[in-house]
Amino acid sequence: MHRRRVLAALQLLAWTSASGAATPPAAPAHSIPSTYRDGWDCERGYFKVEASCNAVKVPAHAFLDSSGTDWQCERGYRKNATACTKVVVPPNAFSDDTTYGDGWRCNRKFRKSAATCVAVVVPAHGFDVDSAYGRGWDCERGYRIDDTRCTPITIPPHGFLRDDGGAWECERGFKQAANTCEPVLVPENAFLDRNGTGWQCERGFRRSNANCTALSPPANAHLDYSGNDWECAAGFRKEPGGCVARR
Repeated sequence: MHRRRVLAALQLLAWTSASGAATPPAAPAHSIPSTYRDGWDCERGYFKVEASCNAVKVPAHAFLDSSGTDWQCERGYRKNATACTKVVVPPNAFSDDTTYGDGWRCNRKFRKSAATCVAVVVPAHGFDVDSAYGRGWDCERGYRIDDTRCTPITIPPHGFLRDDGGAWECERGFKQAANTCEPVLVPENAFLDRNGTGWQCERGFRRSNANCTALSPPANAHLDYSGNDWECAAGFRKEPGGCVARR
């Protein structure tokens, strides 16, 4: 500590000699030369208030944090204004030292209800899950959550369970309509789209309601990149009646 104060005094003396200016205000008690800028910082355990260093008041069951300018509570205690209050852990719970929250979490197969932990009631065709929040259970594959129960998922013809097992979708070539899978009606000169639940026209044809009509590009035009429309050649612009030369 004595060495730091000597360094602070030498720094101030060097600054005065080099600048020829008036002596700057003396550094306050419990200060040290600043590491990153001219001036001073407070020692560990003190914090800066205008031109002085005030002591950090560490309450019972607390310790200085890594910055040295504030404090935090020991495990099992929570910060409450200027004090540390003991965390009351209810039955079927364990202490949790995260910064935020109540300071405790429920054990597996229990869930939080106000300030207590209540047992998770798993319905038929359900199973418990390790989650701090929520129901604490989920349904088996082929069942869905229905309030406090697991009800079977009814899969219509041409349908199948999704990977997550909690819903269904239609096979390729069919689309969902209410609780059924109805076939996708693909017109002539068309094919099933990538998803298999719709269709698109072949190259050289354009969609017109439920059909595909042939494209007839006008003079100085050609099919565009999609193949389902046309565009004008270079040097021409598209008009309602065809392609006209640019002026």
